[in-house]
Amino acid sequence: MDWVTALPPEGDRSFDECQVLVDRYSRTKIFLPFHKDDKAMDKSMMIWNRVISQTGLFQNIISHRDSKFTSELWKNLDNLFGTKLSFSTAHNPQNDSLAKKNYANFEIHDQKILCLWPRIKRL
Repeated sequence: MDWVTALPPEGDRSFDECQVLVDRYSRTKIFLPFHKDDKAMDKSMMIWNRVISQTGLFQNIISHRDSKFTSELWKNLDNLFGTKLSFSTAHNPQNDSLAKKNYANFEIHDQKILCLWPRIKRL
């Protein structure tokens, strides 16, 4: 799980960041569009509605040490559902940079499509 930020502006309602989720087993890539000013709860609900409701809960989440993942919300969800939140570091063999490898698939063309994607209705 990682974030691509500072996407190029493409209009008033364009998204400016994207969350990249990669299932290490199936190598499935999921790109979720967000605005940088979206609240953590909105982002969590998007992940729940667009990913977890279809794929099920993750057993282990590997992410960078970002405030988006160290918040109380994520810690509570981890405790509630029994998932494990692991953090990658520069010298951590647990992180094979799978999300980073998939950035090559996230070309400028894909960024522009994502930026122009209609605003998703908030819950």
